[in-house]
Amino acid sequence: MALDLNKYLEDFRRLNPRDPGTWPLLPQIVALVAIVIAIPVGGYFVDWQGQIDTLHAGRQEETKLKQEYVIKKGQAINLDLYRQQLSEINTQFGALLKQLPNKSEMAALLVDINRAGLGRGLQFDLFKPAPHEIMKEFYAELPIEIRVTGSYNDMGAFAGDVGELPRIVTLNNVSIEANKDGELVMNATARTFRYLDQQEIAEQQRAARRRHRR
Repeated sequence: MALDLNKYLEDFRRLNPRDPGTWPLLPQIVALVAIVIAIPVGGYFVDWQGQIDTLHAGRQEETKLKQEYVIKKGQAINLDLYRQQLSEINTQFGALLKQLPNKSEMAALLVDINRAGLGRGLQFDLFKPAPHEIMKEFYAELPIEIRVTGSYNDMGAFAGDVGELPRIVTLNNVSIEANKDGELVMNATARTFRYLDQQEIAEQQRAARRRHRR
């Protein structure tokens, strides 16, 4: 049987929107299907979309909280180990700090460096501390230009003696060459360090704050 589209179209044109009960069967079915589809679609955009977004955000927050919980749980389990490591670090730091002289001990340390060279039979041609210390966060560094003349073995022994001083001293930029008389000359920069007193640390912190404000 051929489908009479004109008849169906005519049925739709004659519909009375105020009296759906008088509509032919096909328009009623179409209207019912449209209502059935429109209700969930409208509900999705009007209400369900917000609920779905809230649920998605809640799941993301749940994942984040779980990750934070795992991290904090690990920290709590290893708390005693962290405390032990912190205690060991503080002990090691204190031991290193004791190897840094204070301001009043710097002169004695310079004498010790000079004495170490003379004790090995070296001749000091230059022993020149820098005019100003290089200030760091909690310590100060003092470079000393030195030039000594002597044998290779005595220079090596001098470097070893400097390394064994009770205070931290390093030899940097070391170069050895022969002079016009055929003697060996060693040029180097010795660096000594001292810790700052509380007043100097406070001044360093104030200077850092001034630089930060700029």
